Amino acid sequence: MDDRFARGSELLNQIHAGGGDRLVAALADVAPDLARAIIEFGFGEIYTRPGLALRDRQIATVAALAALGTAQPQLIAHIEGALAVGVTRTEIIEIIMQMALYGGFPAAMNAADAARTAFAADDARTQGQSPAPGA
Repeated sequence: MDDRFARGSELLNQIHAGGGDRLVAALADVAPDLARAIIEFGFGEIYTRPGLALRDRQIATVAALAALGTAQPQLIAHIEGALAVGVTRTEIIEIIMQMALYGGFPAAMNAADAARTAFAADDARTQGQSPAPGA
């Protein structure tokens, strides 16, 4: 395993417990090289740069995905990751409110729904339960 992949896997697992393994498994049958590129470049190269704290990187990622309005699964995962690195629920909602100016209200509504799902998953995790279906 090369250094970037190892760094990326370690960081991805810090943000999303078991995230690297889940990403590799999810793409193994269709695009294993995509999973490797995401881990190596996205997390092993970009996320590990020294210019921003991990918390700030998660805020920027949530903001970008919220403004896009088209990446619900990734937004949910990064909201969960943001919570894991200390971003509060209030801050996440404020990020979504701010992005309504740039991505529009439909994107913000999608992001609020993603936040609801991520918050429910976080609640279930902290209470040792599985999230309700569709949560």
